[in-house]
Amino acid sequence: MAYTSKQQLLNEINKTAKLFIEEFDTLTESQKDELIHGVDRTPAQMIAYQLGWLDLVKSWDDDELAGKIPTLPAEGYKWNQLGTLYQHFYKIYQDYSLQELITLFNEKLVIWNNWIESLDDDTLFIKDKRNWTKPFPESWTVARFIHINSVAPFKSFRTKIRKWKKLSELV
Repeated sequence: MAYTSKQQLLNEINKTAKLFIEEFDTLTESQKDELIHGVDRTPAQMIAYQLGWLDLVKSWDDDELAGKIPTLPAEGYKWNQLGTLYQHFYKIYQDYSLQELITLFNEKLVIWNNWIESLDDDTLFIKDKRNWTKPFPESWTVARFIHINSVAPFKSFRTKIRKWKKLSELV
């Protein structure tokens, strides 16, 4: 989606985040680590994935603003090693309860929103206003990175958790 305003971007992030995280309200603690045939992640892994990317994308901007050169996607990982990076995310959050994961997601969403609020429209919508976006195609603005790592996975993982819930009723 091409956003024309910061508010439009924030509205979409918050709408999709709310729909995603509310799907976990009906799950029990004992279900959080269940892997169901037909879905490639457990409920806890779905949230850990979101937490990992929320932290990571913001860290690129934080690093640049601190005068460092951000490592994309992450220190020790290349773009063709995302599966290994996801395993790292899962390990970080493996000992959290389902409620702690939900709470942490909501807290990180506030931080994400505050970060986006702090960016001016040029930084969000004009290509190459941040050095970490320069190696990417013309359409990859900061707003596009934000969308790809929030709205898009919130939607796709909402579908995934809904499928998980439906299949878990059949077992």
